[in-house]
Amino acid sequence: MEFDFQWLLLGLPLAFAFGWIASRLDLRQLGRARRETPSAYFKGLNLLLNEQPDKAIDAFIEAVQHDPDTAELHFALGNLFRRRGEFERAVRVHEHLLARGDLKAAERERAQHALAQDFMQAGLFDRAEAAWRALEGTSYDREARSAQLTLAERSRDWARAVEVATRLNESDGGAFASRIAHYECELALAADAAGRDAEAEAALARARHAAPAAARPLILAGQRHLKAGRAAEAMTAWDELREHQGSGAFLLVAEDYARAALACGRADAARTALHALLAAHPATELHAALDLLGPGGADGERWVAQLQRAPSLTAAQRLLATPPEAWGPAGLEALRAAVARAARPLQRYRCAACGFEAQHYFWQCPGCLNWESYPPQRIDAMQ
Repeated sequence: MEFDFQWLLLGLPLAFAFGWIASRLDLRQLGRARRETPSAYFKGLNLLLNEQPDKAIDAFIEAVQHDPDTAELHFALGNLFRRRGEFERAVRVHEHLLARGDLKAAERERAQHALAQDFMQAGLFDRAEAAWRALEGTSYDREARSAQLTLAERSRDWARAVEVATRLNESDGGAFASRIAHYECELALAADAAGRDAEAEAALARARHAAPAAARPLILAGQRHLKAGRAAEAMTAWDELREHQGSGAFLLVAEDYARAALACGRADAARTALHALLAAHPATELHAALDLLGPGGADGERWVAQLQRAPSLTAAQRLLATPPEAWGPAGLEALRAAVARAARPLQRYRCAACGFEAQHYFWQCPGCLNWESYPPQRIDAMQ
């Protein structure tokens, strides 16, 4: 079978035509890529790297004007505006992005996230709340709920804080239980101030349920009982606190614990409990509570021992409330040492030019480098 050269003559023009079409497609693709990444965009990035944000903003604005459909340019420009504190311009950029109908879902979520950040940093918390809520159920869900929790705390909307924290707690395996207990305690305090006793009791019960080991619900429960004249119930709540927390949070109610014990006739039991805590943790709060339970007020010998173990102005003040004959030489020396130790950090010189303070006298101020700017007289906290 002989080859027909007529087919070759027909094929050559077709091959040339296909090649020309392919080259035109490549040129169009190259032109589209150039349009999608205009030179102004790279110029703006270069200016950013050289720490010239003003010029970078001008470059990005030029790039957006040349290609208003490129989302990345809008994000770069909006972030620059936010970093410079120009929140109104940042909001306009990100709202323009959200108004586009051709924006992909991921970029729409990103624009909504950027808009929420704009509102947060601008202090527009009501609009920030709405923007964060729009991100629930998206890839920014965790951050959105955390931001809403911050807003609820800032506005002291404790009911809303409980709602948001409960959802976060369910997803994080109990990481927000302690915070939920604090929110319920705030609700209890508000209800108690308004005279809604049942509501306050319910809030404290929810706080105990949310974080059984939390100290604050027990402290508040005991305070409410003592205020209502139920001293024995107050002691029961605080005994539970003492057994679970040791002397940590119990120090906040140690003196109230002693008053409750006196009110319900359980002074001896309270004294035994306080001495047991004192052996492990010699705190001034425990000594003060024992003074309330003691037959003669402050115990000089006990305060002398406290001063020798842990010198402090509080212990010194308590010792001064006892008769001087109960101090003895050891007490007087401990008192002097405590006062000297407390006064030492307060004795300092202050530069008359810049206010720089130092415990040593300087002929040249380390702060402003002025010469002989330190008055020779020391200052202290009482002046």
